[in-house]
Amino acid sequence: MIAFVFPGQNSHYVGMGRDLHAAGGPAVAVFETAQSVLEPELLTVMFEGPAAALRRTQIQQPAIVTHSLAALAALRESGIAPDFVAGHSVGEYSAVACAGCVGAAEALRLVRFRAELMAAAGDSRPGAMAAILGLGRAAVEELVEQAGDADVVVVANYNSPGQIVISGAVDAVERASALAGEAGAKRVIRLDVSGGFHSPLMEPAARPLIERLERADFATASVPVVSNVDAQPRTDPGEIRDALGRQMTSGVMWRQSVERMVSEGVQVFVEIGPGTVLSRLIRRIDPDVSVLNVEDTESLEQAVAELG
Repeated sequence: MIAFVFPGQNSHYVGMGRDLHAAGGPAVAVFETAQSVLEPELLTVMFEGPAAALRRTQIQQPAIVTHSLAALAALRESGIAPDFVAGHSVGEYSAVACAGCVGAAEALRLVRFRAELMAAAGDSRPGAMAAILGLGRAAVEELVEQAGDADVVVVANYNSPGQIVISGAVDAVERASALAGEAGAKRVIRLDVSGGFHSPLMEPAARPLIERLERADFATASVPVVSNVDAQPRTDPGEIRDALGRQMTSGVMWRQSVERMVSEGVQVFVEIGPGTVLSRLIRRIDPDVSVLNVEDTESLEQAVAELG
């Protein structure tokens, strides 16, 4: 069985998608859709930069989903199809589009709206995120509880064994980071984000997003979408919308999602979109599965050869 997985924020880079666009084919239609429903300059920023513009949440999230859906369109031309789909944070919108719940245009509109809400929430109440390497789940959850007496700090991402991301108010994240170092963490890395994503600080963004999702016309998923919030596979459109709404303030259960797909029989994961962040995480979660990626024409050809 095969799972298609889609990357989230901070997988961007200047030049993302340019090779696929130049190659023509079905990917071009996705890029054209993005230009028509988003900012006309999006492709210029993706292909040429500047990097500072691409780092902005309002640009970065739609760019990542645009690249992912373009790469997916190119891969689909080969006839390869998944048995499960999942995405990390904003990548879950790519997964939902892959499963046929919404078209590319609606997925991109939702992602842009989500990104604008998250950026505004970060401006109104500054937050931070940090990756803690080398500590187990129980240890991180304990230090987060210790650091959160005065302000919000929570576990935001269970990424892989030994990599957990925390999120919340700046001071609380700094306190938790210091405690992590004292507890023996190998490294604590402050993430380049514009707010405390996947934490209660995003509640002002979650409410209008949930209302927007409720107005969106979702179809039944053609394959199960494994949700970030609880690592459960879903095909019901109402349940998928609900999970996307809860995702804004909930932790991303990525390790648990991969483990669930493996338990269902998935042995091949294909990361579709910019970079190989998820590929590296999946190899740490389960070294026995096969992992491929599709982000440009070279990786596309390699994946099709492997899967054909």
